[in-house]
Amino acid sequence: QVQLVESGGGSVQAGGSLRLSCAASRYPYSDICMGWFRQAPGKEREGVALIYSGGGSTYYADSVKGRFTISQDNAKNSAYLQMNSLKPEDTAMYYCAAGFRTAYGCTRSLQDAGSLRYWGQGTQVTVSS
Repeated sequence: QVQLVESGGGSVQAGGSLRLSCAASRYPYSDICMGWFRQAPGKEREGVALIYSGGGSTYYADSVKGRFTISQDNAKNSAYLQMNSLKPEDTAMYYCAAGFRTAYGCTRSLQDAGSLRYWGQGTQVTVSS
């Protein structure tokens, strides 16, 4: 069983920055798709950013392009989400997710949360205006 542990959430004013971290306890595959989804109250869960470990390709939701950056540390089975220029509409519970996917599959996972098998408990991000 793979466990994902998130950290780094919190409260910040609009325009501020936060950095989320996600560490996987173990992973049996060499190439994984890993990243972040978010869910605001009353809204559906949406993909934010994913990274494919085999090559480091990254994928972003249009709403965060240019503001968020996802990165990885394969040696630590970890992924990071640097969030800059935060807006009140970024307020949500952020979940780390991971799964075995091909590079093409990883691109599709941003719109298909169910395709990733492993999920963290979530970390809250609140952006005030």
